[in-house]
Amino acid sequence: MHTREEKLQAFGRLLDVMDTLREKCPWDKKQTFQSLRPNTIEETYELCDALLREDKFEISKELGDVLLHIVFYAKIGSETGDFDIADVCNKLCDKLIYRHPHVYGDTVANNAKEVCENWEQLKVKEKDGNKTVLSGVPSALPSLIKAYRVQDKAHNVGFDWEQPADVWDKVHEEVDELKAELEKGDKENSTAEFGDFLFSLVNAARLYHINPDTALERTNAKFIRRFGYVEQQTIAQGKNMKDMTLSELDALWNEAKSLEKADKK
Repeated sequence: MHTREEKLQAFGRLLDVMDTLREKCPWDKKQTFQSLRPNTIEETYELCDALLREDKFEISKELGDVLLHIVFYAKIGSETGDFDIADVCNKLCDKLIYRHPHVYGDTVANNAKEVCENWEQLKVKEKDGNKTVLSGVPSALPSLIKAYRVQDKAHNVGFDWEQPADVWDKVHEEVDELKAELEKGDKENSTAEFGDFLFSLVNAARLYHINPDTALERTNAKFIRRFGYVEQQTIAQGKNMKDMTLSELDALWNEAKSLEKADKK
């Protein structure tokens, strides 16, 4: 690992490279906050994908791409005289120190749960912080992640089930209401009830310390992997999936599952 001095030198080198690119590269010179925003979202998702796969090399690479965007935004801010990278770092440090009174002050936090509860309460008290508990959840978050975050924030101020097992009655209630609306054929009410059902499942996941976005993405990857196997096998047999029976496709699907289990042993 690098020394503190080497880390500072590396960050300084990045700032120098950014200055040069902003001055001499036609593409970099024309970028704005808004033009970079879509790329920032893409880079963030690429980082999340690498984190999910626990690919250390890719994590390091994607972190660099995200860091580039942070430095880029700070460079643009310095050109307009609004802020620079020092402002970004200092504001972050000030916020971290303020929100960790159990480290930098006299507050006692015996576990991570108490730290999170203190964090939310401090955010509400901050002069320039969120006006309400849920106003700090970005509206642009994907729905699944947003549901998890609003529930977590509500939990941090005491609005939650007393025991994780208590949530299952709500889940069952929501699925029954969904089934009733589906049987009626009411599209609007069915959509609303399906949302309530999903929200209750996210709540259950949170209470059992399962990240629903991570869980669903792993299932997505599993489905893609198994479906790919089925597709490969049908091609190898000179067949077309559309012409095969469901039982034939199920047989290949189960074969893919068996091979995965064998690989894990």
